[in-house]
Amino acid sequence: MRDPYTVLGVARGASEADIKKAYRRLAKENHPDRNADNAKALERFKEANSAYELLSDADKKARFDRGEIDADGNPTSPFGGGFRGGAGPGGSPFGARPGAAGFDFGNGRGGAGGGPEDLFAELFGGRSPFGGGGRAAPAKGADVAYRLLVPFEDAATLKAQRVTLRSGRTVELKLPAGVESGRQLKLAGQGEAGPGGAGDALVTIEIDRHRLFRRDGDDVRLDLPLTLGEAVEGAKVRLPTVEGAVTLTIPPGTTSGRVFRLKGRGFTRADGSRGDQLVTVMIDLPVADAALQQFVAGWRDDRNIRAGFGV
Repeated sequence: MRDPYTVLGVARGASEADIKKAYRRLAKENHPDRNADNAKALERFKEANSAYELLSDADKKARFDRGEIDADGNPTSPFGGGFRGGAGPGGSPFGARPGAAGFDFGNGRGGAGGGPEDLFAELFGGRSPFGGGGRAAPAKGADVAYRLLVPFEDAATLKAQRVTLRSGRTVELKLPAGVESGRQLKLAGQGEAGPGGAGDALVTIEIDRHRLFRRDGDDVRLDLPLTLGEAVEGAKVRLPTVEGAVTLTIPPGTTSGRVFRLKGRGFTRADGSRGDQLVTVMIDLPVADAALQQFVAGWRDDRNIRAGFGV
């Protein structure tokens, strides 16, 4: 094993608290439960355990600092203190070898700081990833990644989706409030089988484009074309929403660009509330309409509607 201080990333004179803090960080980052298919993370985890086992034992730490034992707990010379106190655990006069094949994290050894096993209960609910003899617990099966294209209206209304897994099984996936493209959802136990249980299915959501609607945060935008007559005289107009068609009353004299708000017709927020649908009126004029051209020819609007431009 490498120098235990280097493994934990602490200085040789580090305090017991600093050593423990460094070990906690490495154990969390590299724990097998969080790195199912990462062999390098498992090796770092084992190495951190061995380093902490040595440095958390006051006697071993002192002997290592004096150069009497190496990072694996082996005497640096035949008479380097290996006979102190008689034979160690397992019948060796040199004591147990942290990180060796026969090392057992469950033997309760360690100094005032406690060994790795003492921290497993605190960090991972008492579940050591190693059994007797330092063997790794059975690995879970691999996670399986999926991409799911969700219709725009379904995402806005949180309509449950049907997902067909690699196994051929179809399951129902509930969309969470506040869902956005790129959100990853986990179906526990729906991945590949393994000796330690099945992995998970990881479903990445992508919200499909819509030919009429646009998402604006939690709101939905829609451009609504009106005829000149509807804008001038007013009208009742049917228009789509993510939950079906509704009727919007257009008042007389409505200007192109005016925005109408339909409350609660947008996306569902994380707190369960809903955004709105924002309807922007767009007056659509006919091309080469003789009657309209004749009307405009005999009518004038003398307002200076661009006075604010300053040009």
